[in-house]
Amino acid sequence: MGIVVTNGAMLMCTMGIAPATLTVLPANRVTAEGVPMANIMDSKPFVNIGTFTSCLSLANPITAAQTSAALGTLTPGMCTPMTAAPWTPGSATVQVGGMPALSNSCTCMCSYGGTVSITNPGATKEMVA
Repeated sequence: MGIVVTNGAMLMCTMGIAPATLTVLPANRVTAEGVPMANIMDSKPFVNIGTFTSCLSLANPITAAQTSAALGTLTPGMCTPMTAAPWTPGSATVQVGGMPALSNSCTCMCSYGGTVSITNPGATKEMVA
């Protein structure tokens, strides 16, 4: 069982240098502890997933260009999350807006090679399987 994820949850990317906040729009009208609950489709860059400040991945064109300009010394570039797929695995039993609910054990992949995970789900009492 995992803890449900709500609006304001804290996220971290393996290629980022600072945490980001998850924004869950109230469109699904499902709440946990009075806050909108997330589902696996809440993975859109800049809509749901904020920036992790800077990116360490050389797959990120900004980081690659800055590293090249620094003659090969890794120089983190601006983070522009590129999460193209939903969070996985999602809840097997609970749905939010017709999609599996998001739990604190879910991850999301960035096209630049980072793995986004949930460090603080926002909720503290509500659980999903």
